[in-house]
Amino acid sequence: MKKCTSIDNIRTVSIIGANSYIARNLIFLLKQRKDVKIVGLYDRAPEHADGEQNYKQIDVLSNESLKQIDFSVDIIFDFVGKTGSYNGFDDYLTFVEINEVSLLNILDEYRNQKSKAKLIFPSTRLVYKGKEGLISEEDKKEFKTIYSINKFACETYLKQYNKLFNVEYCVFRICVPYGSLVKNAVSYGTAEMMLSKAREGKNIILYGEGEVRRSITYIGDLCNLLIAGAMSEKCRNDIFNIGGENYSLKEMGVLIAEKYNIDVEYIDWPVNAKLIESGDTVFNDEKLRKVVDVKPKTTFKEWIKSQN
Repeated sequence: MKKCTSIDNIRTVSIIGANSYIARNLIFLLKQRKDVKIVGLYDRAPEHADGEQNYKQIDVLSNESLKQIDFSVDIIFDFVGKTGSYNGFDDYLTFVEINEVSLLNILDEYRNQKSKAKLIFPSTRLVYKGKEGLISEEDKKEFKTIYSINKFACETYLKQYNKLFNVEYCVFRICVPYGSLVKNAVSYGTAEMMLSKAREGKNIILYGEGEVRRSITYIGDLCNLLIAGAMSEKCRNDIFNIGGENYSLKEMGVLIAEKYNIDVEYIDWPVNAKLIESGDTVFNDEKLRKVVDVKPKTTFKEWIKSQN
């Protein structure tokens, strides 16, 4: 990662995919810091969702459009992506273009602009083969969806571009984020789906016995870890799990159901859902904790209590 050149030791940042759930929360926290300057925000929508002014509309599938991005910064966050499970098989071309071709286009323009920025890339729990106990970065991989293959391919592209072209990067594998620091910036993840049902007075429905386990991380804690990792010289050209609390879907559902006075129902696994289910994915985040001293501030129980 290039050294900061300003006398104030301020890190300059560009964010691609600035309208995404994680990006909007990240921007909220970055704006509160005196050691960071957001140079540019970029996404495909005409305007930024939260009205940020240093925003430009771009098309990540157009090499010409990507020339608008300022790569002469210290850190670039790439939040471009299309998530999904079974729908990836019906819309495979979009998944490959948005998740893989976009990164390759960004890397190509990175080279054209002779950037020295550190590129931060979020990956997913879905690259792992689920297992009981904690999963470390080098544990066995398994790809049950187009999306999981997309993400692992992107991780590999970054390694290749680092080796061939000295592109500096850091990959953070994320399990299940929840919550928001920004109004209307909501995850479509497990917790929010349960909470949405509960607020409507509907029972929470889980497959099987709700036995599968996940690492869950409050978005504020997750973004603080992303920022710390991006700014750390020790997080460089490597892959890190972002950890959190260890919960089963049943445990999450019961906590939400108790607050909203509803029930949790259990049904048989649909065939396709069972075939693409990864199994338990609970992260061992020891590797990241050794190099970044950021402690989580919010627990799932506290978050549930704070909801209306």
